[in-house]
Amino acid sequence: MLSIRRNGAYFYTMQDTFRHQGLRKRLVQELRGEGIQNEKILKAIEKIPRHFYIETVFGDDAYENKPFPIGRGQTISNPYTVAYQTELLDLQEGDKVLEIGTGSGYQSAVLAELGADVYTIERHQPLSNKAKKILNHFGYSNVKTFYGDGFKGLPADAPFDKILITAAAPEIPKELLKQLKVNGIMVIPFGEGDTQKMIRIKRLDNNEFEKETFSTFTFVPMLKGVVD
Repeated sequence: MLSIRRNGAYFYTMQDTFRHQGLRKRLVQELRGEGIQNEKILKAIEKIPRHFYIETVFGDDAYENKPFPIGRGQTISNPYTVAYQTELLDLQEGDKVLEIGTGSGYQSAVLAELGADVYTIERHQPLSNKAKKILNHFGYSNVKTFYGDGFKGLPADAPFDKILITAAAPEIPKELLKQLKVNGIMVIPFGEGDTQKMIRIKRLDNNEFEKETFSTFTFVPMLKGVVD
């Protein structure tokens, strides 16, 4: 149960009902049918109440496999995209993960459920603040939220085992590559225009990287700077 404030006053309470839980089970079956195989990821998606992470006007459709606007021109990715990117990370429990683009906080929650230590950065301060509140509400002590420029990453907290970028990058950010451990993995939607290719980059040593290209997706653009 989560009470939501507006203008400093509580005005309604969100709940996770048996209906919501049933819809999540249906969603997980759909994701299996689309090729998601990692049972730990599917278990996390079945557990997390996605309707808490989107605007209430979309609540009845929260478990449809589609994105929704979350304000500031940003979106929450569809569950298939969340699961697909997470699978490519090859996440191990205890991995230190840098997420670029907190958004609603839903992807952060999935990573946290998988046992990662998550450092997530968002350039839109209202979104960062909102995500921090909901992640704290659900007790994700292994998620640290930051307001800042994703292109710069978090050099003070580097290096990271994994880096996940949740916006379309027009270039591979060199500053982020510097923050990736040797043998670490970065997953990034790369390219400009309406669609992007999902790229997985593995750091082989200090100066050598291996790149793999996967399916086509659509993301909002990754932009420099911050927005109050």
